[in-house]
Amino acid sequence: MGLLSDDLIEKKILHFPDWEYYDNAIHAEFEFDNFKDCFSAMSRIAFECEALNHHPNWTNVYNVLKISLSTHDANGVTEKDFKLAEAIEAIVEVQD
Repeated sequence: MGLLSDDLIEKKILHFPDWEYYDNAIHAEFEFDNFKDCFSAMSRIAFECEALNHHPNWTNVYNVLKISLSTHDANGVTEKDFKLAEAIEAIVEVQD
């Protein structure tokens, strides 16, 4: 999968208001009502990650989930990252 240019990443990320681009990855932070809701979203995201064979760097503290997406094989952001971000957005939106 080909590495995306900074300009293209900046254009694409406009469609993902919860996400930011820095440090060669796209990042988002989501806050849920409680730990159970956060962990439920993480479980659903995990299934999408497996289906796409693409796995995030993420952390969870109580009700906050922080996610960073970067394609390690390409050493930066690719279409794969935006495809997973789109799936994550759909899951998190349902949780709201």
